[in-house]
Amino acid sequence: MKNLSIITARGGSKRIPRKNIRNFLGKPIIAYSIDTALKSEVFDEVMVSTDDEEIAEIAEKYGAKVPFRRSAETSNDIATTTDVILEVLREYQKRGFHFEYACCIYPTAPFIKPEQIKTGYVKMLEVGADVSFPVVKYSYPIQRALSIDDKGKLFMVCPEHSRSRSQDLTAHYHDAGQFYWFKVSAIKQNMELLKMNAVPIIIPETQVQDIDTEEDWVLAEMKYKLKI
Repeated sequence: MKNLSIITARGGSKRIPRKNIRNFLGKPIIAYSIDTALKSEVFDEVMVSTDDEEIAEIAEKYGAKVPFRRSAETSNDIATTTDVILEVLREYQKRGFHFEYACCIYPTAPFIKPEQIKTGYVKMLEVGADVSFPVVKYSYPIQRALSIDDKGKLFMVCPEHSRSRSQDLTAHYHDAGQFYWFKVSAIKQNMELLKMNAVPIIIPETQVQDIDTEEDWVLAEMKYKLKI
């Protein structure tokens, strides 16, 4: 059984330029993802998919492999992560390498722990799932969500829950945006992860932070320093 770690890191990030190799508390942020993948000890290969020479150089410095460059078609703003993954798998196949399971790890996810990577792999195997990934519970019940109409007035999205107690409402979760495991044969057949047989790894909100703006970056560094 062979496992591949794919860290996706194109060079053309827009909202935070050069985000994938920006210094995060002393080292390029992508180094955290590479280090976590290596320390998990569940991969036969840890690779970075990139179109960028500087990213490739830094990735190799921190122990990842960059056996080929990402194509222009999967480096633009409309290419999906699944497009990138399928390209990586095709390129390895051309070189005679085949993997049964793979894990896509995002390059700006410094909170991932090696044991979470292991947990995702083991849980997927134990229950016979095709996909596993970390999720976080919404801090407030989404059934009590508010919206604003075209006249600027507030209204309740689910008015039937206007008198429901928060503790009585079913919990809902969202993708933590850090990594996901998948069975290679399954993703080739069905390219939509959430339509596949998926299982969650539930993690606390303190270990998650989207990094899309400068404010997000500051929050992420603050959270990481707390080591909660």
